[in-house]
Amino acid sequence: MDLSPAWFGVYKLAKFAIYPLSWIVMAAMATLVIACLPVTPRRTAWLRWCALGTVLLIFLTATPLFSNSYMAMLEGHYPPFRADPSRKFDAIVVLAGGILPKGSLRPVDELMDASRLRTVCGATYWRAGLAPKMLLSGGDATVRRTGVLESHKMKWWAIELGVPESAILLEDRSRTTYENAIQTRALLGNSRVLLVTDAYHMPRAVEFFAKQGLSVTPAPCGYKATHTPGQTWEQFTLFDLLPNSKALSVTTDAVEEVVGIAFYRLVGRD
Repeated sequence: MDLSPAWFGVYKLAKFAIYPLSWIVMAAMATLVIACLPVTPRRTAWLRWCALGTVLLIFLTATPLFSNSYMAMLEGHYPPFRADPSRKFDAIVVLAGGILPKGSLRPVDELMDASRLRTVCGATYWRAGLAPKMLLSGGDATVRRTGVLESHKMKWWAIELGVPESAILLEDRSRTTYENAIQTRALLGNSRVLLVTDAYHMPRAVEFFAKQGLSVTPAPCGYKATHTPGQTWEQFTLFDLLPNSKALSVTTDAVEEVVGIAFYRLVGRD
């Protein structure tokens, strides 16, 4: 069930191959290598193609128009959740979204924005009386398991938001979305859960949790895209065609999700 530190390290390293920035760097390096070779008509043609490919990769992955379109296709998979006091669940399950470890400058371990926002959403639904318990799911995502248990830091934040300690359950063994689902099933059985995670992460999370036999109602939060893909193209401006690092980050998140879904479907994990 759990990956060994060695295999988990391979898993984290392999993810770099799917990052758009890695594609851009490889295309640029190929362009540089060809440019350093003796000039021939064939190499000149290859040089032009590699240079064009590099520019296209930057344009398709680092411009807001395209990155927001990719993200909107993922985030639009499930509609926003509307709380109905008459609809009850056995538990609200909140998935961890990362942690920033303390160091020589950062004095304490801090939850990343995704973890904070997901906890806020979960606490809001708990205060609305939708479930008696809130389960926080996320363990130590470092390769050697020498880091912080994310769910424990989220518990502190949930208490600050008004959720009593007696209502909080912790799942602190998982490091991936797949393991989130496995460990939650072990704790809750075939329960009716309100699942809270980022909107772009929800398609993968729902699929994994449903395969474990849980009755899942998605409650997406933390939207990165503003409009649907169609409206994104209808309302774009010149600035949406200018590459920037934020757009590249959004594309990276979208690509990672799509590859994650495809990979687990391919290997048939259930």
